[in-house]
Amino acid sequence: MTESSIPPRPAAFSYPGHGSNARTGIAICHGFTGSPLSVLPWAEHLAAQGFAVSVPLLPGHGTDWKQLELSDWHDWHGTFEAAYLELAARTDDCFVAGLSMGGAIALLTASQHPVAGVSVVNPGLSFYDRRVRVIGVLKYFQRTTLPIQEEQPTAPPTQDGDYSRTPLAAVHQLKKLFGAAIRALPRVSAPVQVFKSRADAVVPPTSLVLLTRRLGPLLEEVVDLPASGHVATLDVDAPEIFSRSTAFFLKHASANAARHNIRSETP
Repeated sequence: MTESSIPPRPAAFSYPGHGSNARTGIAICHGFTGSPLSVLPWAEHLAAQGFAVSVPLLPGHGTDWKQLELSDWHDWHGTFEAAYLELAARTDDCFVAGLSMGGAIALLTASQHPVAGVSVVNPGLSFYDRRVRVIGVLKYFQRTTLPIQEEQPTAPPTQDGDYSRTPLAAVHQLKKLFGAAIRALPRVSAPVQVFKSRADAVVPPTSLVLLTRRLGPLLEEVVDLPASGHVATLDVDAPEIFSRSTAFFLKHASANAARHNIRSETP
């Protein structure tokens, strides 16, 4: 195996920004059992546009399922929140974004901080599997389960570590995170953009229904992804995500700058 063919290892991604977009920050959160590799092309695209970008590696991720079992949702959210705050401190406008569970974490962060906007891809807030209702008890009788598999995935796999098993203790934490994010939705005050795959075997349509009901007019845009599965940031519709999210970030960064100029010019 040559050096160039060695797959990248899961690691945080950060870019300081350049040019006219350097004062606009975008913090991106990866999903459950994933790593920054699943959103890396998105992050790199935004960095190429000059945005300051941060993608932290969440605790228990990028290693193996036994490490995931030891972490909880406060660890995941706290790590992303710290990355957002660090980026917000050195930019004029800072957005949050995320994939799957990362979408829930981004929305929860938006309910707690004055983010400039939210862009999420297949955000998770609910489950297909009804057994999750009793996950708090089930985890004591069954330690792990097999991960959800899409029948005909079209996105290339990433080497995120050993997640051949999913610890039920971590699924219980995921359920708690979703509950916290749902309760926090009425406190989100920033515009929200959602990308939703038609063929998503991981996140059910009820997640989008929850967002529609609880965000109201703040749900500015729902972009249909007709040809992609769950990890759409690596799939056929990825260019649509990249271009539409870039337009969303530029639109609201410009709007915020205009409002700031009006305030500064008012005697």
